[in-house]
Amino acid sequence: MQENKPILVVGLGNIGTQYEKTRHNVGFMAVRHFVPDNATWKSEHNALTYSENIDGRRIIFALPQTFMNNSGAAVGALARFYKIPNENIIVIHDDMDLKTGDLREKVGGGSAGHNGIKSIDAAIGADYRRIRIGIAHPRDFDLPVMPADWVLGKFTDAEMNRINAAISKIVLF
Repeated sequence: MQENKPILVVGLGNIGTQYEKTRHNVGFMAVRHFVPDNATWKSEHNALTYSENIDGRRIIFALPQTFMNNSGAAVGALARFYKIPNENIIVIHDDMDLKTGDLREKVGGGSAGHNGIKSIDAAIGADYRRIRIGIAHPRDFDLPVMPADWVLGKFTDAEMNRINAAISKIVLF
């Protein structure tokens, strides 16, 4: 990471109360975990942002307000405005190829079919840090559910417990 530049922490999700506890919104859930409950969010560049200094570094937390499939519009605009290099961008998102609550990190790579990641890759390139939170795949349970419907489905209580436990283990820096 470039020490003299801000860090942008982006949670991917969909806007609206109907999506709040859906599988596709684990990125939003994770970012909210790191932001104080009484935080004042600012609307800018197609995102809600909250900024604070942690250990002398400016950290900008962002929730794109563009819906998942166009997340790159917000991430690209924020990165350009704040002059944040890709190495200082962290994107937290759901991953159907991981079991519910599993965490994985990587820098760069493919999108694995995730439309939010495809959009960000198109806007800024693929060389940023990704924190993936597993939400499982319906085929893991022999469920006749389309992936698009699965990601927009709500977590069970047991799944939500695993998601919350995973989020509490995330180390940003």
